[in-house]
Amino acid sequence: MTTTTRQRRPAARGTAPTDDGELLATLDEIQRRVLWLAALMVHHANHVRPNPDGTKVGGHQASSASMVSILTALYFHALRPGDRVSVKPHASPVFHAIQYLLGNLPRHYLTTLRAFGGLQAYPSRTKDPDPVDFSTGSVGLGAVAPAFAALAARYAAAHFGTPDTRRFIALVGDAELDEGNVWEAVLDPALDGLENLLWIVDLNRQSLDRVVPGIRAAHLKQLFAESGWRVLEAKYGRRLQALFARRGGQALRRRIDEMRNEEYQALIRLSGPELRPRLVGDDPVLARLLASVPDAELPAVLANLGGHDLGELLAVLAQADAEPRRPTIIFAYTIKGWGLPIAGHPLNHSQLLSAEQIEALGAALGVPPDDPWAGFDPATPAGRLCAAAATRLYGPPPTGAASGSAAAWSIAAAVPDDLELPTAGSTSTQESFGRALMRLADIPGLRERIVTASPDVSVSTNLAGWINKTGVFAPREEPDFESAEVYRLLRWKRGPAGQHIELGISEMNLFMLLGMFGLSTELLGEPLIPIGTVYDPFVCRGLDALIYGLYSGARFIVAGTPSGVTLAPEGGAHQSTVTPSLGIELPNLESFEPCFAQELAWIIPEAIRQCADRRAGRATYLRLSTRPVEQALLTPALRRLGPAELRRQVLLGGYRLIDRHDHADHPAAPVVQIAVSGTLVPEAVAAAALLRREGVAVNVLCLTSPRRLYERWRAAGSTGAPFPWLIPLDEASAPIITVHDAASHALAWLGAVHGAPVTALGVDAFGQSGGRADLYRAFGLDAEQIAVAAFAAADRVLGP
Repeated sequence: MTTTTRQRRPAARGTAPTDDGELLATLDEIQRRVLWLAALMVHHANHVRPNPDGTKVGGHQASSASMVSILTALYFHALRPGDRVSVKPHASPVFHAIQYLLGNLPRHYLTTLRAFGGLQAYPSRTKDPDPVDFSTGSVGLGAVAPAFAALAARYAAAHFGTPDTRRFIALVGDAELDEGNVWEAVLDPALDGLENLLWIVDLNRQSLDRVVPGIRAAHLKQLFAESGWRVLEAKYGRRLQALFARRGGQALRRRIDEMRNEEYQALIRLSGPELRPRLVGDDPVLARLLASVPDAELPAVLANLGGHDLGELLAVLAQADAEPRRPTIIFAYTIKGWGLPIAGHPLNHSQLLSAEQIEALGAALGVPPDDPWAGFDPATPAGRLCAAAATRLYGPPPTGAASGSAAAWSIAAAVPDDLELPTAGSTSTQESFGRALMRLADIPGLRERIVTASPDVSVSTNLAGWINKTGVFAPREEPDFESAEVYRLLRWKRGPAGQHIELGISEMNLFMLLGMFGLSTELLGEPLIPIGTVYDPFVCRGLDALIYGLYSGARFIVAGTPSGVTLAPEGGAHQSTVTPSLGIELPNLESFEPCFAQELAWIIPEAIRQCADRRAGRATYLRLSTRPVEQALLTPALRRLGPAELRRQVLLGGYRLIDRHDHADHPAAPVVQIAVSGTLVPEAVAAAALLRREGVAVNVLCLTSPRRLYERWRAAGSTGAPFPWLIPLDEASAPIITVHDAASHALAWLGAVHGAPVTALGVDAFGQSGGRADLYRAFGLDAEQIAVAAFAAADRVLGP
């Protein structure tokens, strides 16, 4: 949900604090209120709000608390208009508390954390009521999303002159850096040199159930530095820094630096008298240095880390903007549970404060006892700073938002109904996909908005022609290297005008790129039509990122190709079977599996229109194949229905490729439906010919989108025929043979539409290398075995 359409309350009169001391004092007052509101939201959800079924609610008070200072420094001082922020999943209560203080969240939502229709457990673009830039929840993805959004901003600036002043900021839990997708992104050359990218690591040295070893931080810093990032840290607060600057201060720094994380977490939880001997030991230098620090203050001094020192945070954030600009990561040292009685406890991840602890916390933070959900009086310094921050960040909508909407409509207007692809002879859907892109490259008003991407499989998925016409995107013009054979053959020009992004071999990166480019209208005000290709077997390797993009509301097109056991010689490791099921099951996704070039010539424009529709559109998955299919098989249906009606039925999800009424079958002949999707159409047609010769009336139902048919059936409920042009009521009881180069269950639901008997043929075991005919026979997908299954189904209907 973006901020550009949200109604804001008027800013309070007066000005925000300008003096550094006053500013820090006001920020401290705000962060104390943020800490309280975040803790209270979790407490109310778990201990106050009725919970009839007793399900654990949760809410991560400790993980939220470690982010309070960082988020306060960002939202109330450091962020600029247009900046996009990805918030660590467990810091959701802190984010919502801040949005409440900024006037973007009505007060009644504060009691709805993790309730149905209320504030989500983790920030959600599509389900939270306040302005979330990036959905988070699946750890690691929220870190990487702003990186690919920053790449989209770089691309938009190069192609459309979009101002590139906005920054993309990820607030990352230190344990999130365990996720492999983070390093797949950091190491990808496509993300090199992003000047507007900032990551802030919440280095609280605790993950879910353990204290992270201390050596890890140094290792992480080295890895980022070697990857070309500027590495900064907010390690110690100003009070500890002042002690370090005194005589003997370096001894204290060494003592803390060399301390194991487990020991540090234990020491900060001790009282002053218990802490001093364990910290000082028998070191006279430390004893003299700390003699001036009262016991009552010693634990707080030891816990004075940079991630909770607002002055230190503001200084480091300013340093992150220094020239020369490059990707920057700040390691902000924090304490998990900061400001709470469970601070630093090794098992505080899921701990909740008791009612007595909440009451004591409110008193310590100066919360009005008669109004625990109170914000700030607009006339106070804190109220004025909140109003000034709200005006700065969420004032008048940027001009790009309106122009983005207009550009999206112009894209839809430029899309033809038919790409008019070659339909003579024999061709594959993958080959036709490549030709479709070549056709799109010649359509003004549409070509400019298309950007393609591939994880190092662009040539083998037929993107080469498009790339030869449009070039490869690079931030600067690069030499052609004409002496290199690969460049002579491919003629790939690299520069800012290019419209293809070649990634390394990482399907996670592909789907993260498609997701963020597919949100370019909302994030940047510039609509793009991202089209990606991936080997269909490896869709599952990027599944987490694919789901993330769909959950975030992104619109894009991805072609999974080649697919199925049809890719016979490649063996079981490269023969996809479950992807059609994903195409039916995943929310916010259209799914098509065409067989003919003409079908694809109609489907791709529909997919582009879905991308341009920013209200109700969805992403699109195309399952394609390298198997050449004789295109003349479509001719009878095209003659019977006509181009307009056939196109309509193709986009509805299916049509009768062979209609029994086109043949002079005996009136008493048993009727069988062969429902086929994708590349096995020739086998279905051949099986139908065998059946007709033996006196069986056959319809061949070509299912271009089982998903659309399934959704139509679900929407229709139990009334009538959900797709009468495909299965009319007078044939509702006819047995169905489903044929699919995929798991058989993907089409088995068809029988439930009218209660017809179903024999589901498909691939329900891992394949192996071999010829295509060998694999089809092995899985019962050749014409003879399809016919045998149909004869058996007809016999069961006729009876003995």
